[in-house]
Amino acid sequence: MRARIAAHSRLANASDADRRDMTAAARQAFEDRWERQVDPDGDLTPDERARRAEHAKRAHYQRMALKSAQARRRRAG
Repeated sequence: MRARIAAHSRLANASDADRRDMTAAARQAFEDRWERQVDPDGDLTPDERARRAEHAKRAHYQRMALKSAQARRRRAG
């Protein structure tokens, strides 16, 4: 809880550019995850790896959306 308070306090006093810099490493790691998933051995060209990574990310979010819709349907009756 203290860490969350500190993070919110830090972000409250930061400019847009500072906030973007603070989270750059985390955002890059998130994007790299998809590339490692589709090309764990690093055999693909950068363009092909990026294309496949984008599709893997989209598939992940589509699965999440489907599960969310199914849960809402179940709750509705």
